[in-house]
Amino acid sequence: MRNRSIIILLGITLILACKKNTNGPKTTENKKDRELILRYYADSIIIPAYDTFKTEFDLLKSSAENFAANPTESSLAALRSSWTKAYIRWQTVELFDFGPGEKYTLRNFYNIYPADTTGIKNNISNTSANLEVPASYPQQGFPALDYLINGVGQDDASIVAYYTDLSNGNKRTAYIRRITDRMSTLLASVMNEWNGSFKETFVSKTGLDLNSSTSLMVNGLVLHYERYIRSGKIGIPSGAMLNGTPAPDKVEAFYRKDISLALAKSAHKAYVDFFNGRSFISGNQGSSLKTYLDALDARDNTSGKLLSQLINEQFVLVESKLDLLQPNFHQQIISNNDPMKNAFNEMQAAVRMLKVDMTSAMSITITYTDNDGD
Repeated sequence: MRNRSIIILLGITLILACKKNTNGPKTTENKKDRELILRYYADSIIIPAYDTFKTEFDLLKSSAENFAANPTESSLAALRSSWTKAYIRWQTVELFDFGPGEKYTLRNFYNIYPADTTGIKNNISNTSANLEVPASYPQQGFPALDYLINGVGQDDASIVAYYTDLSNGNKRTAYIRRITDRMSTLLASVMNEWNGSFKETFVSKTGLDLNSSTSLMVNGLVLHYERYIRSGKIGIPSGAMLNGTPAPDKVEAFYRKDISLALAKSAHKAYVDFFNGRSFISGNQGSSLKTYLDALDARDNTSGKLLSQLINEQFVLVESKLDLLQPNFHQQIISNNDPMKNAFNEMQAAVRMLKVDMTSAMSITITYTDNDGD
């Protein structure tokens, strides 16, 4: 009888042990579940971010139509205000350059700078100019609007006069309409796909091959940080990417220079939030690249720290350098360029972590090329 009791107790202990052992790995496996991660990104960040941006963009489009119909200093001020807000908000969706964003090359048509002012003037004269070819990228989008509402005159009165000119005023306002109409059409195409069948396709491609959603997303994200945040906003205008030769004329929003820091900070924050899975709706953190790396137990070989912790610490260092910059990058580069180069250096360190350490831990192959030595 005693032996039987011992056997029963051993059996219960074994069952409890097995139950305990299966709970731990199951939690870890859930965090590794790429389908859950992809769905969370689509539902909680990507689609809500596009919805929020569209609200700001629609206000910009309405202001552009009002200005085109009645160019006054008041309507110009309203257009500038809505353009600024939409441009800053654009930074929160520009990083989604995969899936529909990549298909419609949304970023290329929205934010290639510096603006091609000669091309813009030619397009105003030639109403049938093709805006669908790569050469037209810097002739439209936010940088073109920057030139058209901030750079065609020395003050508000002269800018309004540019659009009320009896000979060419109507052509000039028509180009503003044409640009914003095109931006609206492209945005609708991207959003319709995310809200349609593409989302389930995105969520279902859970592998790690070159055409999987995770691979395409990670490649797009790393490229965005490397080429469009680090290089475009900081490295090129500061000269850190140009053999040390500053190029202040290449700052983002060149004709409205005092928002360049706001654009950079918005872009960087959006990237950090995406990495950490911060919901665009609630602000809470969910399934993400961070949780995936943690589930893989990706660690630094030297310190033993979690890789996600090191990446976030580097992001904080970048933010601390951005906080030291003037709102006007053009003026910052001319007056004291060292803080710009310092920000670039910290971003460069972040690029190495994202492009080499993170992708290696996730078994992701980088499929794009960039001549920066990484």
